[in-house]
Amino acid sequence: MSNKIIIANFKMNLSSKEEAIDLCQYYQQKDKELPNVDFIAAPDFLWLEDVVKLGVATSSQDCFFEDSGAFTGEISPMILKNLGVQYCIIGHSERRRLGDTDEIINKKIKAVVKNGLIPILCVGETLEQKQSGQKEEVLKNQITKALDNIPPSTLYSLVVAYEPVWAIGTGLAEDPEEAEKTMEFILNLTKQIITEAEIKIIYGGSVDAVNIGNFVSKNIIQGALVGGSSLKKEEFAKILEIANSLNK
Repeated sequence: MSNKIIIANFKMNLSSKEEAIDLCQYYQQKDKELPNVDFIAAPDFLWLEDVVKLGVATSSQDCFFEDSGAFTGEISPMILKNLGVQYCIIGHSERRRLGDTDEIINKKIKAVVKNGLIPILCVGETLEQKQSGQKEEVLKNQITKALDNIPPSTLYSLVVAYEPVWAIGTGLAEDPEEAEKTMEFILNLTKQIITEAEIKIIYGGSVDAVNIGNFVSKNIIQGALVGGSSLKKEEFAKILEIANSLNK
C-alpha cells in the first residue's frame, strides 16, 4: 500500500520566510515519525527555494506555460525544476476564478510534464452545478480538456485533487461517501486517458482534523490537499497523524 499524501497549501497567507520555514520544519519533523504518510509543502513562490533546502517535498502553487520569454510576472516551470521543486498545483478553483481556462490549464500541464514536474490537477464543481446534476459532466469536461493531447508515455505520475468549489474555505466538506463515488468516477476516467501513469486521487475542500479520517479511510482516496488547516500547527500535525494511522 502506497503512502497517503498530505499537501499543505499555504496560499498567500504567510507574511515572511520565517513563518514558512517554521511551519515546514515542524511538519517535516512530524512526518519523519510517521512512516505511512508523505508531507508535501506548497508555500508562496518566494519561499520555495528555502523550503526545498530543508529537504521537504515541495510544490509550486501555480506556474506559467512557457519556460522563458517576455512574460512579466509569470513563473517558469523550468526555473521551478531547477530550484528542486517536485510538484505543481494546476487548475485550482482560485486560479480558474482569476482567469485560468481549461485551455490554459492544458498548456500548463504540458509545460510541467516537459520539465519533469508532477502535476497536481485540481477539478471540482460549483454548488449550482452539483444541485443541477451536472457534476459528472463538469468533471469529465475539466479532466479531458486538461489532459488533451498529452502523450501517455510522457506523463509518468499524476495527482488529481477533487476539490468541490463550494467546499473550499467554507467549512462545508463533501459527504465522504459521495466523495468516494465521485473520486472513483474521476479515477476511472483519468485511467482511460492516461493509461501508463501512476495516478493518485486526493480530496480537498475544508479538510480538518475532524473530518480527515472519514476521507482517507477510503481506499480510493489517497490523500488530501489542505488549505486553511495547514496554517495551524497542531491541527495539521493531527491530520498527518490520522492519515498515517489509517494507512497501516
